[in-house]
Amino acid sequence: MNTQTILETYIDNIIQVMTPYGTGSGFIIDDLIITNSHVASGLKEVVISSKTIKRAIAKVVYDDPYFDLAFLSIKLEATKNPLKLSSKSVEDGDTTIAIGHPYGLNYTATEGIVSKAMRVQGELEYIQIDAAINPGNSGGPLLNIDAEVIGVNTFIIQNSNNLGFALPYYYIDEALKSYKALKKENIIRCISCKNLIDELEIKEDYCPKCGTKLEVAKQRRKGYNPPRTTKLIEDILAMLEVNVTLARRSQASWRVEYDDTRCDINYYDNGVIIGDSKLCTIPKDKISDIYDYLLDINGEFSYLRFSINENFVYLSYIIVDSSLTLEEGKTAFAKLFDNSIKYSDILINRFNAIKHKKEED
Repeated sequence: MNTQTILETYIDNIIQVMTPYGTGSGFIIDDLIITNSHVASGLKEVVISSKTIKRAIAKVVYDDPYFDLAFLSIKLEATKNPLKLSSKSVEDGDTTIAIGHPYGLNYTATEGIVSKAMRVQGELEYIQIDAAINPGNSGGPLLNIDAEVIGVNTFIIQNSNNLGFALPYYYIDEALKSYKALKKENIIRCISCKNLIDELEIKEDYCPKCGTKLEVAKQRRKGYNPPRTTKLIEDILAMLEVNVTLARRSQASWRVEYDDTRCDINYYDNGVIIGDSKLCTIPKDKISDIYDYLLDINGEFSYLRFSINENFVYLSYIIVDSSLTLEEGKTAFAKLFDNSIKYSDILINRFNAIKHKKEED
């Protein structure tokens, strides 16, 4: 099969994985989602989405820093064309297809070849490939021309030209079989003695088998603790009945969906917090009418302001972190959410503004 056919056939198996620390990729094998341990970031829960799964919270039921693997669990509907692990040996020169979400560009497929079928790094073997993989590809599948999973894209050498490495399928198969044999969740592999440890048996973050400090156990125990202003923003969103975990895009970025409107909230390094709703694009005719209307409403607003950037109409709330309070933020963001819906409809219906297409989430 060619790359386009493979992507179209198996795209429902490709998962985007999101945490406060960044994004990565994953893929469905049987009833689990496979990704990298470093993508899961030591968390017990991550946010996932796919072509058939709206943003949802998945549990990290297996975290393996030795193989750099993690398994995610969520109720999954069987895909029409499920991916399968390969059982064939990988040879130098084989054609490969890497699929993932590099830099947030969803469902990107890149074709290349196996530069070296077995490249030893530390104790493990890796498949070296020349297919372009970038940040965000981690955890995605590496496929052969028969659309079988031959590896999971794991790391690149920085500042190099297409030097990527995938953990081979046989390590994935070994980890899956070992995990499923336990018939338990919340399993950690000790990076030292390699035993699989039930998280409930871990005391003070030390492996009960060999006594090694388990950094991933510490990370899972502590969880994600946002900084002060970030926590304040998330507390405000929670008061407005926003699911903060699903809204969170990073440690300083959130996206709130309501009705047919979307609000992006960003907290910048200079201390400025901006909540933006992109309402519509300006019409081709009678543009001055919509300008006059927006200026008049701006004169009546408290907290909020209309603006036009290129041809997009935005409704925004802007404040510096030192001025933000729980009550101030709750009032302002509630106004932003409510008025975004109201004025989007007014501008489209009264002034023939154009409903904009949402960027792919």
